[in-house]
Amino acid sequence: MQRIGFVVSEGFQMMALATQAVFEYSNRVAGKDVYEMRVLSENGGLVHSSLGVALETERFSARAFDTLIVIGTEEVSPNATPGLLNFIRRGSKLSRRVTSICTGAFILAQAGLLDGRRATTHWYHARELQRRFPKIKMEEDRIFIIDGPIWTSAGATAGLDLALALVEKDLGEEAARSVAKKLVMHHRRAGGQSQHSELLALSPKSDRIQNAIAFAEKNLGSSLSVEKLAEVANLSPRQFSRAFQTETGQSPAKAVEKLRVEAARLMIESSHHPIEVVARETGFVDRRRMREAFLRTLGQPPQIIRRNARAEAIG
Repeated sequence: MQRIGFVVSEGFQMMALATQAVFEYSNRVAGKDVYEMRVLSENGGLVHSSLGVALETERFSARAFDTLIVIGTEEVSPNATPGLLNFIRRGSKLSRRVTSICTGAFILAQAGLLDGRRATTHWYHARELQRRFPKIKMEEDRIFIIDGPIWTSAGATAGLDLALALVEKDLGEEAARSVAKKLVMHHRRAGGQSQHSELLALSPKSDRIQNAIAFAEKNLGSSLSVEKLAEVANLSPRQFSRAFQTETGQSPAKAVEKLRVEAARLMIESSHHPIEVVARETGFVDRRRMREAFLRTLGQPPQIIRRNARAEAIG
């Protein structure tokens, strides 16, 4: 049986404990107790969440855990206690995996576990983490990142994706898919997926612009000229461009490029299609144009994103 230790501190994020359901249902899917879960704190006893709900915890001990999951707090504290840091450092030597959810990455960083490693955290705190710990290879727009035995995730709900990825590593893809279905989740988002959706970022107010964006999303492989999108919106090209800019803050061409980059990134990370095929399927025509769009939007070429995704799959 694999022991999982959830490490909490005062003010921990209650939502992050929802990841326990992933392991609970994994036991049900497996038909046996694969995972045993414990909630740990430095002094044991009651620890209060950011909601004020108190949770009974076990005190840190010499007991070994297969996986440690360090849960972040609502407020990023300046410094973790020496006892907590020593426990995490010890865990990095004894545990197969040490992971963090949301701002739990700050604790891993203070323990020195993220030096020279790729890592992520909630986008709101990512630059602060990078500023305080410049040795981290920060990737602030990832759902989760695997770098060897160290796993880090974005905000609290991203912890569910990380937990499903842990289960997939242990029990296989079918088991993880079954757990996701029982929890009424989509099968986990890829670790490299952006924390932000371009569709959510656009969020136009009028139905006409929404319809045009929905059309673009479904037809990325086609030519998406302003004239065509204006026709879908039942506006003149001039009216459409003006309304689109007003409602989304960007031009139709820039929005279409970002939607294509998002779709291409997901295809690169989740398939083995050649880069040329991805470029063609997402409307970039050729790999050169797609590479230029990736550099403008993501700051990285497609090849680096694929290499990172493969490294995480192996990790």
